[in-house]
Amino acid sequence: MKGVDWYFKTNLLVRILLGLILGAAAGLIFGPKIEWVTPFGDIFVRLLKMIVMPVVMFTLIVGAASIHPARLGRVGVKALVIYMLTTVAALALGLIMGNLLSPGRGLQLVGAASAFGKDLAQPSLIDTLINVVPTNPFSAISSGDILPTIFFSLMFGIGVAYLRESDQARVQDAANIVFRFFEGGAEVMYKVVHWILQYAPIGVFALIAVVFGNQGAEAFGPLGMVTLSVYLALAVHMILVYGVLLSLFRINPMHFFTRAKEAIITAFVTRSSGGTLPVSLGIAKEKMGISKGVYSFTLPLGATINMDGTAIYQGVCAIFVGFAIGSPLTFGQQLTVIMTAVLASIGTAGVPGAGAIMLLMVLNSVGLTVEPGTKVAMAYAMIFGIDALLDMGRTALNVTGDLAVTCVVAKSEGEIDEAYWRKKDDEVAASAVLG
Repeated sequence: MKGVDWYFKTNLLVRILLGLILGAAAGLIFGPKIEWVTPFGDIFVRLLKMIVMPVVMFTLIVGAASIHPARLGRVGVKALVIYMLTTVAALALGLIMGNLLSPGRGLQLVGAASAFGKDLAQPSLIDTLINVVPTNPFSAISSGDILPTIFFSLMFGIGVAYLRESDQARVQDAANIVFRFFEGGAEVMYKVVHWILQYAPIGVFALIAVVFGNQGAEAFGPLGMVTLSVYLALAVHMILVYGVLLSLFRINPMHFFTRAKEAIITAFVTRSSGGTLPVSLGIAKEKMGISKGVYSFTLPLGATINMDGTAIYQGVCAIFVGFAIGSPLTFGQQLTVIMTAVLASIGTAGVPGAGAIMLLMVLNSVGLTVEPGTKVAMAYAMIFGIDALLDMGRTALNVTGDLAVTCVVAKSEGEIDEAYWRKKDDEVAASAVLG
């Protein structure tokens, strides 16, 4: 396999971007004749659809089972509530920005007649809420119904979490066996996702080539508008939501961002909340004076469930897909987007390519099923092609949120050393070096 070594040794981000650029160029050069590559794109779509339900099941059960109810305490409950509230705010902001800037409007993608997958006649909000609770979870899983599957997975995971804390050794051992099974399943899915992502550059090339072959150069505009919408919403959320939250607890936002900048930059470059965690832990201890009893719990928890940046991405991209296929999302569908993304955030943050996989779930929940050859699949491919660029910004916001919430919880508990916040930035840096 020496002939293809260069492919696997090249950075995945570079390969996907190269696939996007070459696909766009091939589409512009060959026009509709490029449609012979369609099967390569269809295979990629089918691979993504194949992993959605297993990823939902395994990762959400493990995520919920990892939050031990008996150990949550007051600090854990506060962090959990604030993380969920900021995620809801981020989703709402993403949807608002998408509606204001309307990325994808007028794109008029050319696809199969079954462009929308499921019937887009949405049930009422009450019916949607009721249908979240499945009458048969196995039927929901087999038919790909996302919201009922998420609900069942969370309930099952919480049940495992309680039993792992049981006073009966027999019950605790059984729960730990169940947990290890799903943890192993989650690790298997991470590996499968990694394999599929290796094929992503080829799939992106094929899908993008068909889009540009039919649409021409006008497809560049919507992609630029999506990127602009996402980054504007990220900036507004960082300044407005986190700034106001910190100010309410009498923490100077400017001082916070100055101290957090190393973690923010690391997250932007690495695109990994988990990879940035050691940096965030060091900043919380050395530059923010936060008690270890707080940051040692809230920061890993945030890396698992806090997805504010990803939530904004979901909102904007869902709006983009609706406009791109000529079927803008209704108010009820947008509420369903919020509900799905918030529920899914508990486990899927640790999944490689989490944002793109979550977007599949979100689109499915509002009836926009990504099927090979459809307009929805083409719109999704356009997003996937620039996903790495969007991932930089959303990961940076996720990590910023982890630190902001940690500061707020620590301040509310009196577990933050005020002296650290009275020091000048150079004094903070010097004290960190000395010890």
